[in-house]
Amino acid sequence: MKIENSRIKTLSRALTFSFAMLLLISCGNYNNDNQGGENEQELSTIPAVEAVKARYGSLPLSQRLSGTVIANNQVSLYPEISGKITEVHVQSGDKVKEGDPIVSLQDRQYKEQVEQAKANLRINQARLKQAKARYNELEAQYKRTKQLSEKELSSDLELETLQAQMSSAEADVELAEAQLQQSQSNLNEQQEIFSKTVIRAPINGTVGQRNAERGMQVNSSTRLFTIGDLDNLRIEVMLTEDMLNSIKVGQTAQIYPNPNGKKSKMIEADLSRISPFLNNITRSTEGEIDVQNNNNILRPGMFVAVDILYGESQQATLIPSSALFTDPETGKEGVYMVTSMGSEVEPIKQLDPDNPPPLSDATPVEFKQVDVIAEGRMELGVAGIDPGSWVVTVGQNLLDEDKSKARVRASSWKRILAMQGLQRQDLLQRILDDINTESPTTTN
Repeated sequence: MKIENSRIKTLSRALTFSFAMLLLISCGNYNNDNQGGENEQELSTIPAVEAVKARYGSLPLSQRLSGTVIANNQVSLYPEISGKITEVHVQSGDKVKEGDPIVSLQDRQYKEQVEQAKANLRINQARLKQAKARYNELEAQYKRTKQLSEKELSSDLELETLQAQMSSAEADVELAEAQLQQSQSNLNEQQEIFSKTVIRAPINGTVGQRNAERGMQVNSSTRLFTIGDLDNLRIEVMLTEDMLNSIKVGQTAQIYPNPNGKKSKMIEADLSRISPFLNNITRSTEGEIDVQNNNNILRPGMFVAVDILYGESQQATLIPSSALFTDPETGKEGVYMVTSMGSEVEPIKQLDPDNPPPLSDATPVEFKQVDVIAEGRMELGVAGIDPGSWVVTVGQNLLDEDKSKARVRASSWKRILAMQGLQRQDLLQRILDDINTESPTTTN
């Protein structure tokens, strides 16, 4: 797998520098750890480092992404008409059901328009009755006149006149019916507008981002609330064109709601969908992860770290990513190996700053160039060293090819990976805590 060397170099330098600071403070005075015969002046020139034993295996390949949490059916509520708010029925954080009232607007104007529409409807209903009565009267008169005409008791002119009057009366009925239908539509429209004086929840969910206050004048561009389903969320991540070669729908996604904190409960879900359309400028697209927010850990708008797991690397020698070091002077990339340490050495699992385990005597270290053939989030697969080799993970910046000795503290994978998982602000806080712990208390 092709590795972005510049990114690894930057990560390695940042981690080793931070780890070295943490180690120097937490380990205290190295001279007190001496178990050999060197004098203090000589020991002061020999750097202290931590090392871990390389192992053999494959890496779970992952892609670290930044995601944005969005509520399902998350919508902003806007009034459809203008008016003054007379009552706000909910507060931010309230759960509502579809149809529940959210905000009421002043309705007097719209109520009067409804009453006017009703009055107009009644007028047109009366006009229709009049038109029908007139038509029925002419129709009855026409039938009588026709009977008389058949007996030659009425003239043809009189019959023709009644026929013309009936046609006119029939047109009056049709006109009255159309006017009645129009007035009914107007009433329905005014009632619909009147109903919009109460803004109701369009879905089941939780309301938030309140921007509505009693007495406030609002219009169709005024956002009142945001509402969404907080139990069912989705996380949107950006995927580049290159990522689509390895990242597919259905792969496991590990979500870290609080990646900057010391404790972050991981949520696992599957990559639900990927948009097939790429942005023609950024050459990226959106991926979506559906998650159940059972413990209300996630909040809409939150940024989260997302690891997409897309397979395993080939078998190789594995080292922590912090072990990879680039010499800033020569540009060589590799690891520092502790050549004299063997498998019998027991690594420390946790470091007690008040009582750290002793460092080794000055022991040879050797810089060995390696080829990175696979990259995980915290581990690297390399070629050029054998499994079981002890590699320096903290303090490489204190070494160079001319300084071929160091005092070594054997550390465990768990400890080193936990340190790598710390964010920059966590490292700084930990350093400050150690400084405060070790500072002597003065009394008068």
